[in-house]
Amino acid sequence: MKKTFTMDDVAILHEDNSVLVVVKPQNIPSQADASGDLDLLTLLKQYIKDKYDKPGNVYLGLVHRLDRPTGGVMVFAKNSKSAERLSKQIVDGEMSKYYLTTVLGAPKEKKGALVNYLKKNALTNTVYIATMGDHDAKRAELSYELLETQQNVSLVKVQLGTGRSHQIRVQFSAIGCPVFGDARYGGDVLMKGTNLALWAYRLEFSHPISKERMVFVAYPPESEPWKRFNVSKHIENFSDSDDDDGVPLYTPPHTSDNLD
Repeated sequence: MKKTFTMDDVAILHEDNSVLVVVKPQNIPSQADASGDLDLLTLLKQYIKDKYDKPGNVYLGLVHRLDRPTGGVMVFAKNSKSAERLSKQIVDGEMSKYYLTTVLGAPKEKKGALVNYLKKNALTNTVYIATMGDHDAKRAELSYELLETQQNVSLVKVQLGTGRSHQIRVQFSAIGCPVFGDARYGGDVLMKGTNLALWAYRLEFSHPISKERMVFVAYPPESEPWKRFNVSKHIENFSDSDDDDGVPLYTPPHTSDNLD
C-alpha cells in the first residue's frame, strides 16, 4: 500500500524569501513523474500557496533532485533569480552534497574515489556501467570514506563529484557493495522490504542573495540498517572536523521510516 504524503511528513529546516530547505521523505518523487503519484515539488507549492494565501500558480524552482527512494536535505528556490544562482553553484561545484549509505560488505579501501561511465535505460529506469566511448555515456565521480562495519554491513560517507541518476547505487554495486535494501541493484539479499539505505544527510551552499555559507544536516531514520551504527557520533565528528565556525548548522529531530 502506497503512503499518502502530507506536509506532516516534511521537516522544514529553513525558509526565507529566497530559499526553502526541507528534508525529503523517502519514497516520494522529487518532481512529477510517470507514476502520477504526489511529488514533493507539488506538495511544497501547495504549502506555500496555503501559508501565504497566494493566488494563481506558485513559483518554486527545483534546482537539484533526489531519487524517489532516497531521503534527505533538499533546497528549493522561491524565485527565478535564486534558482539561477543556485543552479550556477551546482555547475561551478560550489554546492556540496554529502550522503550516508549502508552497503553490503565493505569497500577494500577505507577512503577512495569511484569513477565510471554510466548509461541509463529509460524503458527499465535502470543505470549500468558503460565505457567512455559509448554513446550517451556520462562520467560519474564520487569520493567515499568507510566509517564502520557491523555484521557484514558498512556505514559509508559519500561526497558526489557529479550528480548522475542512481549514481551511488550503481557505482557501489559495481565494486560488490550494493546499497542495503536496493532491490534494483542487488542490495536486498539480507533483508527484503526495507527502505533503500541512502540518505542525503548534509547540504552546503551559499545563500543566493546574502552569500552567507549555509550548512544543513538531517539524520537518517532510526531503523534497519541505520540502527546498527552510532550515526550521531559520525555526524558530530564530521561537524567537529569541518570548518564550520560561524556557519549556521540546522539539525532536525530524528525521523522514522515509512514502509507503507
